[in-house]
Amino acid sequence: MATTYLQLTNELLRETNEVVLTAANFSAAVGIQAHVKDCINRAYNDITSAEPQWSFLATGESGATDPFYGNVYVETVAGTRWYELKVASSSITTDYGSIDWDDFYLTTIGVSGATTPYTSRNLQFVTLEDWKNHRREQENIDDADTQTWGEPKFVIRSPDSRKFGISPIPDKIYRVWFYAWDLPTALDAQGDVIVFPDIYTSVLLAKARYYMHQFKDDNQAAAFALDDYKQGLKKMRSNLMNAAPKYMTTDHR
Repeated sequence: MATTYLQLTNELLRETNEVVLTAANFSAAVGIQAHVKDCINRAYNDITSAEPQWSFLATGESGATDPFYGNVYVETVAGTRWYELKVASSSITTDYGSIDWDDFYLTTIGVSGATTPYTSRNLQFVTLEDWKNHRREQENIDDADTQTWGEPKFVIRSPDSRKFGISPIPDKIYRVWFYAWDLPTALDAQGDVIVFPDIYTSVLLAKARYYMHQFKDDNQAAAFALDDYKQGLKKMRSNLMNAAPKYMTTDHR
């Protein structure tokens, strides 16, 4: 069972010989109890924001037919170039936290009514600057002439990073797969759970202790806690950031 905000807060309260909270009075905490809650949240935010592409922030499910397609897809509409990355998002605060722009994949596999031979190809990322300098004229031609529509080959990021464009304009329905990671959210209610594996709660508590020791002007204890946190975060990165297996990194020559 994932560790809750209440459990983490009480762990640090017990370490500092303070009265623990309950589910009933958690939201009404004041004084040192409220400060401990803040320390836990600050530490949690430090970890979740340390890497925008943490494995535990990966969005949704992998591709239905091949997990290497991506974890999100958008279906194109014939004649439409630009698409929202997150269709249900109403503002940048609810958008994805990170997108792998170098790994967009186009396919007709999974499209309703599509038959063999299926289309499957990687889309080449084109920077906005390159698009403006070298491809915008063709964009205007595509917009005016349906005969230039076809199978997209390029993907473009919109200026606000909230949409992607494809070129040429699609001539039919395709699925555009990509990898996305969610924005981490702060802990709020007592029952809120951490998004990373419980084995790393010690890393969070180390950083929370650092903030507590700073608050009490105990610089030596704060330094020890910060060192524990850095070591723990290093291990998290090693284990959770898709490190290559040893057989891929060892020279066998």
